[in-house]
Amino acid sequence: MRILIVSDAWTPQVNGVVRTLATVRDELAAMGHAVEVVGPDRFLTIPAPSEPDVRLAVLPGRRLRRIIDAFAPDAIHIATEGPLGLAARRICLRRGWPFTTAFHTRFPEYLKARLGVPERMTWALMRRFHRPSSAVLTATASLREELVSRGFANVAAWTRGVDLGLFRPRERGQLNLPRPVFLYVGRVAVEKNIEAFLGLDLPGSKVVVGDGPLRQALEQRFPKAHFLGAKFGEELAAAYAEADVFVFPSLTDTFGLVIVEALACGTPVAAFPVTGPKDVIDGAPVGVLDNDLRAAALAALGLDRAACRHFAEGFSWRRTAEILLERLAPIDRSAEPRPTS
Repeated sequence: MRILIVSDAWTPQVNGVVRTLATVRDELAAMGHAVEVVGPDRFLTIPAPSEPDVRLAVLPGRRLRRIIDAFAPDAIHIATEGPLGLAARRICLRRGWPFTTAFHTRFPEYLKARLGVPERMTWALMRRFHRPSSAVLTATASLREELVSRGFANVAAWTRGVDLGLFRPRERGQLNLPRPVFLYVGRVAVEKNIEAFLGLDLPGSKVVVGDGPLRQALEQRFPKAHFLGAKFGEELAAAYAEADVFVFPSLTDTFGLVIVEALACGTPVAAFPVTGPKDVIDGAPVGVLDNDLRAAALAALGLDRAACRHFAEGFSWRRTAEILLERLAPIDRSAEPRPTS
């Protein structure tokens, strides 16, 4: 099958959406499918408001049509609701092509936190965007229930995986910091609620791995915390393994891929009991969920690291790719109108 994935989130961006799409692309290719991801890197772009390192495609419609026609896809998956996602949606609707979408990001909460946009307005736009989709893919059961309650239709499950070869327990003691080490990994941005972690009264050391628009301000406000910047591959996996507890302060993530990566390295998790953490951990003795994040972080110190690894072994990227393949809506070319330029 020839599968085209359109996403406003793509390299060189660093986030869970990009990691998910890149890994699923590789898994599908290994299964014998031809997969092409179309991201902003192929277009004229401008910086996103309040996120200068995130680029948005400018008027991508004409070039996107040429890319689609050259690739001749059998199915199209629209991963995001940005300019590229909107352009791909418009092309599919005009041609009578079915397509699938995904709900990766809680934009209503993000836009309210960043720009003060009312959530009701953004939810209405999100419903309109996803309404024609053959399947709206979501990572967790609680998010699916919420979307249905908000008027979304055709909501379907799409789990996540983890690279168990890269993210694994390792020899510890390389990080020369007072123990215990409490770690955060992810974007250093307002929607991640990092201040809820950095403001905790905890023993030992707080470590932040990642970059983003709030990093400089948070470094100044919390000088005792250790900001290591963005890390990738072996360095990232080593940071997870080195920590005593992984603290996930976000209230808005739809899954939290970093949670599974930490668990795969044997590191227990502390988080709020919200969508994402409560779906991933689901009562397993590998993390502590509490509205008191300090209490959760301290309690997680006593959890079994071997149990964390064993739990993470149940998350497979191959299964993630297989689910997407099952959900895709094949294009019936016999019924399509002639493309217009």
